[in-house]
Amino acid sequence: MWLLKWFPVQWVDRFLLLISWFMLGNTARLGLKRPNTGPLELKSETGKTPVLDVGTLSKIKSGDIKVKRAVTKFLGKRVEFIDGQTETFDAVVLATGYKSNVPLWLKETEMFSEKDGLPRKPFPNGWKGEKGLYAVGFTRRGLMGASLDATRIAQDIEICWRRTETYQHIINGASPF
Repeated sequence: MWLLKWFPVQWVDRFLLLISWFMLGNTARLGLKRPNTGPLELKSETGKTPVLDVGTLSKIKSGDIKVKRAVTKFLGKRVEFIDGQTETFDAVVLATGYKSNVPLWLKETEMFSEKDGLPRKPFPNGWKGEKGLYAVGFTRRGLMGASLDATRIAQDIEICWRRTETYQHIINGASPF
């Protein structure tokens, strides 16, 4: 922001992109495509802020986290990719990029708008869909909005888990209390 006092946004953005290239390296070789637009212009035009956690980046570089593209379908815990390969996962994190393309691949029309790919319910209620579908980061409120969504989702998962646990106790003839 300090540089904007003396230089135009485009120059500052180019400088920031150059510095990030030196600090992070070529993220495209890791499967992380970077936008051509600089972070200040992107924020100004779309309201979105690109964020890359360096801890996550180091896990991607080490191979602990895999970046995959083009999921064709979910089969329980198995995921099929466009190249025909399937893998089993405990959890899948779908990072859809800087513009939501959710309606292109998610065959669910109640939660997300086909127009802009954002939840139909306004903030703060757009985080929960049907059948265990959750959404984080669609609030247009930056990291604070994503944090609120993530907290609500964790609480809901806990409630669902406790209900299942209580149900299992009842089926087995034991008191849940």
